[in-house]
Amino acid sequence: MGHIVHYVSDDTLKEMTTYYQPYQTKTPQHAVFQAKKNGVTITGYRSKKVMFQGQNPEVEAGRWEALKAAKGSTKKTVNQHDYMPNASLYNQNTIGSDETGTGDYFGPITVCSCYVTNEQIPLLKELGVKDSKNLTDETIQSLAKTILQLKIPYSLVILHNEKYNRLQKKGWSQGKMKTMLHHVAITKLLKKIAPTKPDGIIIDQFATPNVYINHLQSEGKTLPASTYFVTKAESHAISVACASILARYSFVKEMDKLSKTAGFTLPKGASSKVDQAASYLVKKQGYACLDQFAKVHFKNTEKIATYLRK
Repeated sequence: MGHIVHYVSDDTLKEMTTYYQPYQTKTPQHAVFQAKKNGVTITGYRSKKVMFQGQNPEVEAGRWEALKAAKGSTKKTVNQHDYMPNASLYNQNTIGSDETGTGDYFGPITVCSCYVTNEQIPLLKELGVKDSKNLTDETIQSLAKTILQLKIPYSLVILHNEKYNRLQKKGWSQGKMKTMLHHVAITKLLKKIAPTKPDGIIIDQFATPNVYINHLQSEGKTLPASTYFVTKAESHAISVACASILARYSFVKEMDKLSKTAGFTLPKGASSKVDQAASYLVKKQGYACLDQFAKVHFKNTEKIATYLRK
């Protein structure tokens, strides 16, 4: 479970209070409102701080990032349908891009982009390449090695915890971090396969195209031509499924390295098991070590003290 903090204007806070009224829950002390929508708890405080907490809070937080960008710009908002591919694209030569590690307290975010030709699709399907979320780590390891042996062109980018935490303190949302990681991976892969050009680039959608493009523009970058955003893209495009597997394979290897450094196996996810492991790690090495091992803004960090008192 992660959380994102925004500081908003009085007008935006009023707008959010009205917008979330149908979803409101019991308002805590010092808060203007608290609501729960799509598994994300949103709390607006009198200090004009707004906190988004839950699984993938960047989607809900992104709604307000897009609104802020739209108010500060005269640029036309992009049309979501312009970035949805025709189904025939899934059987063509595509770059697919996916990420993992975003909901895990320990470990980095890994993003991978893969280029798959239409001739390779039948073999990859026959080998069992599909969404990594439906595969065990052992199967992922086996499939990843097969993909590498087939010399599928790919680009892998890893955002380690120290840099993740620096960017988060700088004010970057996790959504912006993922956007820039995908952009770097795709840009590197386009250079790697040049002069070949894919029929399309498919990104597993974690934000609306408008929010994604605004993130790019804030860093002086632009969206490559023929880029499309698809929800659960790894279930539709083999190129995204390959990227999903290689990203997860890399994440598991990075977790193994961190576990060796910690001296014990670090659990994945953000459950109470993770809270216990984090408290044990802090007891051994102190709070400062978390910067190397964890995404410190996650709620898990606040829970460590409770376990240390036991």
